[in-house]
Amino acid sequence: MDYRQIIVDSIKSDFDKAELLSLVAVPKDTAMADLCIPCFKLAKVLKKSPMAIAEQIAASVDKGDMIASVEAVAGFVNFKFDNMKYGKKVLDEVLSKGENYGHDDEGKDKTICIDYSSVNIAKPFHMGHMLNTAIGAAIYRTYTALGYNVVGINHLGDWGTQFGKLIVAYKLWGNKEDIDKRGVRGLLDIYVKFHKEAEQKPELEDEARAWFKAIEDGNEEALSLFDYFKQITLKEVNKVYDRLNVKFDSYAGESFYNDKMQPVLDELTQKGLLVESDGAKVVKFPNDEMPPCLLQRSDGATLYATRDMAAAYYRKKTYDFYKCLYVVAYQQNLHFKQIFKVLEMAGNEWAKDMVHIAHGMVSLENGSMSTRDGNVVFLEDVLNTAVAKAKEVIDSKNPNLEDKEATAEKVGVGAVIFGMLYNGRIKDIVFSFDKVLNFDGETGPYVQYTYARCNSLFEKCGQIGTEIDYKGIDNESSKEILKLLEKYPETIKESARKYEPSVITRYVVDLAQAFNKFYFEHKINGEAEGIKNSRLMLTKAVQQVIGNGLGLLGIATPSKM
Repeated sequence: MDYRQIIVDSIKSDFDKAELLSLVAVPKDTAMADLCIPCFKLAKVLKKSPMAIAEQIAASVDKGDMIASVEAVAGFVNFKFDNMKYGKKVLDEVLSKGENYGHDDEGKDKTICIDYSSVNIAKPFHMGHMLNTAIGAAIYRTYTALGYNVVGINHLGDWGTQFGKLIVAYKLWGNKEDIDKRGVRGLLDIYVKFHKEAEQKPELEDEARAWFKAIEDGNEEALSLFDYFKQITLKEVNKVYDRLNVKFDSYAGESFYNDKMQPVLDELTQKGLLVESDGAKVVKFPNDEMPPCLLQRSDGATLYATRDMAAAYYRKKTYDFYKCLYVVAYQQNLHFKQIFKVLEMAGNEWAKDMVHIAHGMVSLENGSMSTRDGNVVFLEDVLNTAVAKAKEVIDSKNPNLEDKEATAEKVGVGAVIFGMLYNGRIKDIVFSFDKVLNFDGETGPYVQYTYARCNSLFEKCGQIGTEIDYKGIDNESSKEILKLLEKYPETIKESARKYEPSVITRYVVDLAQAFNKFYFEHKINGEAEGIKNSRLMLTKAVQQVIGNGLGLLGIATPSKM
């Protein structure tokens, strides 16, 4: 229900209803009111004091069924709702809609492309990719819940000189049996060895460039090895994606755009944008607002920017997107500003619909990571460690729990995802197992435990009966929960507008905390039947919305912990 609209509709004096609706707010002191209308902006327009306007509005209110009281106080009109009627409406809506509570059709017939994760072929799927993947997947699910047709794109890093380096390394030191057995870890070992050997033998770099040229020219042996490395990588990363509950609709990577770059370069040339600079081809920006965008090297080689330009044209033609989102770390801010500006200069009106969703970096407590030096932490190892630590906690707290392994998987993996998404996406993260697996903090396990607690209440109390007495939720802690439940649909929209999953993450923590406060303040079992049932309804609604929220984040909900 739109309680702001209820308030505005209750006002019978002659005010601009749209303006009043824009003024309705949540008061700083929620003990004073559920919602309020501050009258200070109106005072400037109407040339009256805020106090007089507030009194005029309050006197004209028809309270109807939902509004319990209205009062003019110091230039504010304070509204309180009938807690039992309010509670009934909120709970009925949550429980009737269930898994679809909070969903909307605002995105009907609109397509959003999301480019995220974008792992590199033949390189480890390491901890540094986790933030990008978790943010992109959460945004994917959030926009899907709002009715958009969402296209998840894994823009694979499957092109570049590194493949020439890997072919040289494989031919010198590789062993197919070992690579088949150890996968990307085996490829990483020989890749690191290449860089160490090349310091003493620079001619290896020339060999690598020659092999990459062979890939570009369609050499059969080069393409065979290139495809071999790609299949090994995708086999491994898909196992991790499955554990993270992440899916993609397209794996069109850099190599996909090889035959799509020249038409873009030709168009930019025809429009007088692509010019020569020291033998290379660049686009220069008005007033030198940015460094020139390099699209072709002096040797004719293309770059990331060239392929991203081709990808943008392809995505618009193929999907006719409403928005095209790029979830990429903030180090690429300049890159995307250049790409979007070139598209705009080329006369593409849809360039305004391209959005770079920048995020911070992830490091471990013992430092940062580098593929070239071999200093990486495989994401699979992080997940395995988190799951093992979660199982240790479960063994100590609930040793007789059935299916401990499956629960530990949900808790461990969920803890890692939640830890990535709890803070604003632009912040750098220093990942700590102890922090993310804390069952008492603002963490994934804490929220999951609250969900499981709701489940255990139904095991103790039975299911909701037909006799309902809403006096059972006529108290402050219930009211706090009801307000949060009502806020959930707007929370999803806010998360989507800001491209910020932490809005949902922090919301489910607030809801879990509010429920645990209610749980400790009010009995459920042993109360009169009607009181018990209204409190069970509240419990069921909390469990439903926590489950819905965690689902958008990609986190599973164990029924017992």
